[in-house]
Amino acid sequence: MLFKIKNRIEKELKLSALRLNKQYALDKLSPLLFNSIKEFILRPGKRVRPTLFVIGYLGFSKKIASGLYESALSIELLHDFMLVHDDIIDKSDTRRGRPSMHKMLNNFLSRYKTGKFSGEDLAIVAGDVLYAMGLDTFLSIDENKERKEKALKQLIEAALYTGGGEFIELIYGLKPIEKITKEDIYKIYDYKTATYTFAAPLAIGSILGGAGETQSAKLFQYGIQLGRAFQIKDDVLGMFADEKKIGKSTLTDLQESKKTILIWHAYNNSGGKNKLLIKRTLAEEKIGLKELSLMRKLIIASGSLEYARSEVAGSLSKAQKILASSTIKPQYKASLEKYSAEILSL
Repeated sequence: MLFKIKNRIEKELKLSALRLNKQYALDKLSPLLFNSIKEFILRPGKRVRPTLFVIGYLGFSKKIASGLYESALSIELLHDFMLVHDDIIDKSDTRRGRPSMHKMLNNFLSRYKTGKFSGEDLAIVAGDVLYAMGLDTFLSIDENKERKEKALKQLIEAALYTGGGEFIELIYGLKPIEKITKEDIYKIYDYKTATYTFAAPLAIGSILGGAGETQSAKLFQYGIQLGRAFQIKDDVLGMFADEKKIGKSTLTDLQESKKTILIWHAYNNSGGKNKLLIKRTLAEEKIGLKELSLMRKLIIASGSLEYARSEVAGSLSKAQKILASSTIKPQYKASLEKYSAEILSL
């Protein structure tokens, strides 16, 4: 079932790029804009968000409305919009193993010596176009108007809260590590990652499929717990995985002084000397492999890697309890259990 859903999403993504171009003639407006967006959105990805959107819908719907899969792509396009802007903020030159949007556009601009704007400037605009494409795509589904309006409201809220999560993460980056609490970190995780990656796609799909408020709210809370676990896993990969595997630099979190659960726990469970080393590393303007290696050693020595894994297990356990009380169709409940175990395995 999951394989079929993912395959359909991939096929629909390719078709959607062509449909949107036909509708808005982006290639005539700017071949550079269209080709950059097309290349970016068609890169290999997990497609977690549209998959959960479809599962949420099928789990409650009595029949499948036309335009379902195209509509599900709305959350994927919003994801791409956020990635473009995130890479600018993080100053990351790679995304999914290829140049980030602003890096691609800087490469294009390198042939012009008199330009007064950068690839980052162009990428911000490309991201804005992706946002508009996402909202347009959402409207594709032929469903009950009242459900559609309610689901659209949920989609807009997801975009709003994700932006808010990004904002507070940057602000918390200015605070010293000793002023950051575990609750602060989970607040970032819930708003920046969990809401639009797991909670909102499931809730939006279920609302469109006819779920009542109680059931859509349960799927939302289920998604929040999954999102927390997913973000912790991502933090671990971002610190310890091979760059080729994750498709981005392992230096990014340290360069941005991001206060992850790993770093928070390491600081609060280290001696005075190691606490000082962690603070100094987070304060460094230039982060290299030397600093990354040191932080890895401090995280392992403080037991923070094992702690992070236990937090993943705890959030997953809470998610499972919530899902058990859901009235989503049994086959889709089983699909969610299988899918969450697959993407959260450490």
